[in-house]
Amino acid sequence: MIEEAEIPESAGDELYERRSFVVDKGQEPMRIDKWVQIRTENITRSRIQQGIESGFLTVNGKPVKSNYKVRAGDEILLLSLTNPESSEIKPEAIPLNIVYEDDVVMVINKPPNMVVHPGVGNYTGTMLNGIAYYLQQQNPNVDEEALPRFGLVHRIDKNTTGLIVLAKTADAAAHLAKQFAAHTVKRKYVALVWGDMEKDEDTIVAHIARHQQHRKQFHAYPEGETGKHAITHYKVMERLNYVTVVECVLETGRTHQIRVHMKHIGHTLFNDHEYGGDRILKGTIYTKYKQFVDNCFAICPRCALHAKTLGFTHPVTNKEILFESELPDDMTQVVEKWRRYVGSRTE
Repeated sequence: MIEEAEIPESAGDELYERRSFVVDKGQEPMRIDKWVQIRTENITRSRIQQGIESGFLTVNGKPVKSNYKVRAGDEILLLSLTNPESSEIKPEAIPLNIVYEDDVVMVINKPPNMVVHPGVGNYTGTMLNGIAYYLQQQNPNVDEEALPRFGLVHRIDKNTTGLIVLAKTADAAAHLAKQFAAHTVKRKYVALVWGDMEKDEDTIVAHIARHQQHRKQFHAYPEGETGKHAITHYKVMERLNYVTVVECVLETGRTHQIRVHMKHIGHTLFNDHEYGGDRILKGTIYTKYKQFVDNCFAICPRCALHAKTLGFTHPVTNKEILFESELPDDMTQVVEKWRRYVGSRTE
């Protein structure tokens, strides 16, 4: 199975990247689709035309047609797919926890151990395979080829649980993608991290890029311009001596952002295999304590991270809608186990 760290380096949790251009002085009139193709990589002209038709490209803040002729000084905004790989989506009968659905969007509460979309070596068993089947059952004539192109506008890691939104139309995808690109989507996560946080709340600002030695990991680069700008706000929800429950608010959506930022400040997520959280990082190692922690790892055999809150402007009604998801059983049980452990030692 592919791990999320194998995503191309330019990708993040947000699947559309905001790219802007200004047409140079002296530019002769040229069709917008041709002009954009010359200045981008790995995007066919037909795909650019599809994006223009769906509203993923604007000129001076307004949508245009593919035959629009660029002029000197034009400001062009393009929302381009950061992970251009696409594959045929095979519909599969996979259970989905759909918390909201209408004609243009779906909000799904993703369980652990489920990859969001197909990738190299991992073309089946993903959330998108399940969605393709679900939509096919609703409408046998649904255009299966359309779903991979515009259905997803963001993703969460394989072992992260919680809320994710999917667009059911190209127009809805463009609307949502612009919100993610502008960082106006409300996203709150709950994480269990190692150690007792020094501050009750703070903001972490550090660029994120692929680790220079360990290519399956990402790394925080607080100095310089390496990587992409990333901001995470956190607040302590509960202190449990050796671990802390924190709420994280994403201002940007980079790959593994919370996991990388928390490790950067010395509080790796609990049982995060890729970043060393599957070892005892806080507390004296003795037999009973080690057995207790191992039992916690067994209860929650994944990175303890949950996408709790998701809010966005509805693409049709333009009203703000907000969704909340309860902490999953594995994280709830581990937090309660830590409460009992800390309580028994202070009595």
